[in-house]
Order: sequence, then C-alpha cells, then structure tokens
Amino acid sequence: MTLDLSSDELLSTTRAVRHRLDLTRPVPRRLLEECVDLAVQAPSGRNRQRWHFVIVTDPGRRAALADVWRAGVTTPGASEPLPERDVRRASVARMDRVYSGTAHLYAHLHEVPALVVPCVEGRTDHAPVLRQAGTWGSILPAVWSFMLAARARGLGTCWTTGNLVDERESARVLGIPYDDVMQAALIPVAYTLGTDFRPAPRIPRERVLHWDRF
Repeated sequence: MTLDLSSDELLSTTRAVRHRLDLTRPVPRRLLEECVDLAVQAPSGRNRQRWHFVIVTDPGRRAALADVWRAGVTTPGASEPLPERDVRRASVARMDRVYSGTAHLYAHLHEVPALVVPCVEGRTDHAPVLRQAGTWGSILPAVWSFMLAARARGLGTCWTTGNLVDERESARVLGIPYDDVMQAALIPVAYTLGTDFRPAPRIPRERVLHWDRF
C-alpha cells in the first residue's frame, strides 16, 4: 500500500523520523526491495552505479551494528557543537527535539525492524573535492530516493552517521570490504506511528537563494 501523496507533499513531508518509528511492526522484505528498486533509478556519476544497500534485519546483527553506532555517537569529539549561526537557523526548540530523538534512537536502535547501510564503491579519504563530489553525488541521490520511496509506503527513515566513527568495525560486523567500499550512513527504517507529517519550519528562501552571484 502506498500513501495518497502528491509529489509536493512527498517532498515536503519526508521527515527525519525518530520518536515515531514503530518498533513492534516488522517491515516486509518486499517493501524494502521496492524502495531499493526505486533508489537505483537515481542518477550516478558516469552512470557507474557503484551503490550498494546492506539491509540488516537479523536481530543479532542489528544489535551488533547498534552497539557500533552507540559507541560512535558517544565518542568524545565525534560531533562538534553547532556554531551559533546554525543554532539560530535551527532554533533551540527544534534542536532540543533533535537531541531528544537521538537519545530515543540510542535507547532503541537495536529494536528498529530494519537498519539500512548505503555504500558506494571507492573511498574518498583525503581525496580532492572534485573526486569527493563525484563519489558522494553518486550515492546521495539514490539514498534520498530510497527515503522518499519509504515515506510513500508509510515507512519512516532518518539519516544517521554514528556508524562512521568506527567505520572499520561497522564494516567488520557487516562483512563490507572496507578498503574498496565506503559506507555513507545508517538509516533506521520502520513503519511510522501515524502518517500525518507536515512541512518543517525552514529559514526564508530569501536567505538561501542567490541569483547570478553569492
């Protein structure tokens, strides 16, 4: 079943879902496969299609991956404090919700029915910006398409990166060849508690849109 959403509604209401992930309802494999089928219709640099999606549903492996993620998000220095200008953009109240959601994931990540680790062949460690842009530009559109497809099917997602603090350990848990394949994120996927999501507050267009020059 897909939700009756217009394309504008889909794009404006695909939220980062944390508190409203349904931890009790399994996600059918078929739905996850449909999301991947749509994800790989995304463009990629030179049409190389180097993407991979590792979907983890086994409880033991989910727990092991969640432990790597938890260690990552609590590693000193893993995340820098937000600069004041970013705090003003997000608003303190909104950031409180983000921090609360992270705490909720910390407690329950191993219970999320599916954990998705998108990957791309080729590493960008210490690479010049041009190569980084080409590599990330060949995985991020596919992942966003996955997340949009999930939303259309009543599923919630959230882009997280705690597994990348110790990417080697995450690779070991999942059997990913670290030297050849780079992980991009860890995305929890579950049905949502309700499907009524609204557009989020954003800074005005006038502050981000530039015509002809910055």
